[in-house]
Amino acid sequence: MKSHLVEKAAEVIEDPQILVNLVSKRVAQLNSGRSPLIDTLPSMGAADIALTEIIEGKIKIAEKK
Repeated sequence: MKSHLVEKAAEVIEDPQILVNLVSKRVAQLNSGRSPLIDTLPSMGAADIALTEIIEGKIKIAEKK
């Protein structure tokens, strides 16, 4: 996991616990076969993909009703 991606994602999702939970859930989805929502490079791990998706606004937290 690249630290600069963590820093950028933390600007989008400011609560560290929510960021960790969101990344963990997305990593599990990617590892179970879900397709990335971004263009990826071979050097990117699942956590890097999840963080980049958050940074690019592809993944958001659902609003409570």
